[in-house]
Amino acid sequence: MKDFLNILVVSGLFLFSQSALCNEQIALKAQNSEISANQNNNGIDMDIQKELWGKTPDGKEILLYTLKNAKGAYVQLSNIGAAIVSIVVPDKDGVLGDVVLGYSSAESYVGDGPCCGKVPGRYANRIANGKFTLDEVEYTLPINNGPNHLHGGPEGFHNQVWESREHEGGVEFLYYSEDGEMGYPGNLKVVARYDWSEDCELRLTLMGECDKPTVLNLTNHAYFNLNGEGNGTILDHELQLNASEWLPTDKSLVPFGESESVAGTPMDFVNSKPIGQDIKADFPALKYANGYDSCWVIDGYEPGQIQSCAELYSPASGRVMEVYTTQPGVQVYTGNWLSSSPMGKSGHKYVNYGGVAIECQNFPDAPNKPEFPTAVLRPGEVYEQAIIFAFSVR
Repeated sequence: MKDFLNILVVSGLFLFSQSALCNEQIALKAQNSEISANQNNNGIDMDIQKELWGKTPDGKEILLYTLKNAKGAYVQLSNIGAAIVSIVVPDKDGVLGDVVLGYSSAESYVGDGPCCGKVPGRYANRIANGKFTLDEVEYTLPINNGPNHLHGGPEGFHNQVWESREHEGGVEFLYYSEDGEMGYPGNLKVVARYDWSEDCELRLTLMGECDKPTVLNLTNHAYFNLNGEGNGTILDHELQLNASEWLPTDKSLVPFGESESVAGTPMDFVNSKPIGQDIKADFPALKYANGYDSCWVIDGYEPGQIQSCAELYSPASGRVMEVYTTQPGVQVYTGNWLSSSPMGKSGHKYVNYGGVAIECQNFPDAPNKPEFPTAVLRPGEVYEQAIIFAFSVR
């Protein structure tokens, strides 16, 4: 990866004044970072277009942004859940194709089960039994996934319309979450900033500040198919993870608390292998989830340092996606129930295993597991994480 590996793109995050903070404004800090002219797109004529895409049931406008680089490769983003709608990049023959699953209408993104392409929150992934204790106070959250709380609940960030604005090279989305929303404490402001480069790298910076101790875990939930969305399954895709340990779970997919070695198990992706090679193995985690839906511990994790996380490769198309992050874990979900999703944007229903989500994040149920990296955010602190999806061909 280029010099961008050593920094976070955090400069220029926008500020809004908003009465929703109950008269307690939270100002995200403008961060200075030493970014080269190429990395922050200075001098690059990025084509950014905005259009009205649809409306929510309560009349809020759903916007669609298209960011196209000089090579003709482009991404589409929406303010519904700060979503990645499309990533259109060339294959080994130079043919452009959309490698992100999505829906045929904007309205289908409201309340969708797969959380397609969106930023879930306040807490991505599961919190056991919908409860956690912070500073000796117990908080109760909605139960929306078996016995557990998932992705911030039914009205989580992924089902909200975010504020948005363009910036040079990309788009920023902002959401204000009020104290008590979905049971979480504290007024919270979060920003999701996307940057699209001439090198076909989509960079996502996630930031947040609060006025009361809370918990926060943000990621992106895009599903990738490097053969092109709607073009079969990802079982032939080859996956490599920079992770020699994973987090075993109970039947509800909540981790027990201690990581285990992947060696000698179907969870071993230290060396690249086809996703479908072991997906039907007689192994508890695979049977619980009807495929892969587990969290791996990224090797060499250090807070604030961005490093290699995963590589996904399609032998058929030649496309490669490298993933880099500052997060401690990566949840890999192989789209085990995608057949129940809304109509795909290519005009047909998606199939199970039609896409794979590579979700860089904190560990599931970290608010209840002190041995995990902390998920607590306190006033005066800035939540700050980055994810990069870098596309190339082989």
